Amino acid sequence: MFQPTQEQIEQFRQDGFLIVDKLIEPELAREILGRFEGIFERGEYETGIKPDEVNLPVGDPPYTKQICNAWKSDLAVARQVLSENMGKACARLGGWGGARLMIDNLLWKPVGGRSIGFHQDSMYSLWIDKPALVSCWLALDHTTADGGTLVYIRGSHKWGEAKPIMKFHGPEDDLKEVREWAEQHGFELDLVPIEVPPGGGAFHDGWLWHGSRINKAAVPRRALAMHCFQDDIQFNPELMKIGNGPIYGRYKKFGSNEVDESYFPIIWREDGYRTPRLDEYLEKSIV
Repeated sequence: MFQPTQEQIEQFRQDGFLIVDKLIEPELAREILGRFEGIFERGEYETGIKPDEVNLPVGDPPYTKQICNAWKSDLAVARQVLSENMGKACARLGGWGGARLMIDNLLWKPVGGRSIGFHQDSMYSLWIDKPALVSCWLALDHTTADGGTLVYIRGSHKWGEAKPIMKFHGPEDDLKEVREWAEQHGFELDLVPIEVPPGGGAFHDGWLWHGSRINKAAVPRRALAMHCFQDDIQFNPELMKIGNGPIYGRYKKFGSNEVDESYFPIIWREDGYRTPRLDEYLEKSIV
């Protein structure tokens, strides 16, 4: 039951990230990992609901495969990303009174898998009025610096808002945009690879530059990521065409900027509130 200490909160706000060797028990990481083959390769969805995005690009060298919002499809994933404990941790790090789940990602980088371009997550969430995010990246395999793990650029959450990168999946130069941004503003790149055992991981600020490099190891790298925003956000109709707005704008209510908890559930709030029936869904497979 990880909860950040005050010292860890201060470190998170200074560096833009916090690495934790153990976020969940290794057996829970193995349980989630055990769902990967069915979800990715056979389209098996425990609840019968397809995830919001199924991105399985084909190429040689291969790309990283990605499933978005698997919590709607698989209860092992849901129990992790909708946990009250994880929501509280993200809220504490962000300095918020509550946290909603924006999206989860199942990530599978195969042997030889191409890089993911360095980017800022919050640039893709401008369709809400408070795009600042706190994300948790959970390793399901043992991660190594040469194995395509997540890489952070220390302190880069303080570098301001850039633009969405030109090529997200498999760019020839994964550092192109952040290098240009750093050179333009006089910053230096301090790259920090996340090396943790299964069940370990890291939290990062939505404005922190991060990406993953080519997997040069002999084994795949698989992970689960969750991205949270504040509980009191609303849709930003003026920017619905930017970032992931065209995808998640489908959940905007007609004539209202209210964010529906059925699709973006509140997972922790300091007054004890959670989206109704959330725990029933996790415990009894209610869909």
